[in-house]
Amino acid sequence: MSFTGFGEDAVEFYDGLAADNSKAYWTDHRAVYEEHVRAPMQALLADLEPEFGSGKIFRPYRDLRFAKNKTPYKDHCGATAGAFYVQVGPEGLMAAGGYYGMAADQVARFRTAVDDERRGEDLVKRLAALRAEGLTVAGETLRTRPRGFDPEHPRLDLLRHKGLYGRRDWAPDDVLHEPAARDRVVRTWRAVTPLVEWLNDHVGPSEQPRR
Repeated sequence: MSFTGFGEDAVEFYDGLAADNSKAYWTDHRAVYEEHVRAPMQALLADLEPEFGSGKIFRPYRDLRFAKNKTPYKDHCGATAGAFYVQVGPEGLMAAGGYYGMAADQVARFRTAVDDERRGEDLVKRLAALRAEGLTVAGETLRTRPRGFDPEHPRLDLLRHKGLYGRRDWAPDDVLHEPAARDRVVRTWRAVTPLVEWLNDHVGPSEQPRR
């Protein structure tokens, strides 16, 4: 089934969950989630697979093992296709691409590449093009400069990143419930592709063993 938009009750479902994040609410409204959120997300990923690869939807349940906030359900539905990401929730639609969080070995390779004049300036140009497309550059950063780097380094702000991605957001509107929502995601994912390619080429997946 082709993507026709998220269901009319998608945002309302998450508004209700924000007010009552409980198993009782989830059980009572599970059918709404399946029809208006999850099924459209599956259709969207299927439509995008030929260009961006297969995707997966994240589980709606929060990992509470180390969380201070013990609410059981996520306040949005997120999905990935490789380094690309899409999310729907009470704040509308968000599409992004890049490395949200890098492991220690990835951060080390990232800093080596950013420190290199040719590769570092290439990244600067790609991020400038991304911003020119109207996207926001984001990612977790250190408060101080990384140890061992010159405080006058021309790309110090980039060296501080522990995650790096581009994103675009849309508040809830009529387009969210129409096929045109797919076009928003496609345009964003295409715009961040040069960043994703740089990260894949110079950082790549973590080689650290999973815990």
